[in-house]
Amino acid sequence: MEIVAEQVERLQRLLVPVPEALYQLGIGRTKLTELWEAGELVAVKIGTRTFITQESINAFVDRLTQAATAQT
Repeated sequence: MEIVAEQVERLQRLLVPVPEALYQLGIGRTKLTELWEAGELVAVKIGTRTFITQESINAFVDRLTQAATAQT
């Protein structure tokens, strides 16, 4: 099955490697670990690799955005 350019733009990873999650959120590894331990982000392991679910990243950003807009 060949994936065309339009389909690639719509694809989104379900699991994000930690370095990519750090980049997406613009935070450091320590803060990511704090968020994970606080239950703000969901991490899963596949073998020895750790991934953050894209869904939990999106939900976290949505919560931050709602909190920021509620304050103004």
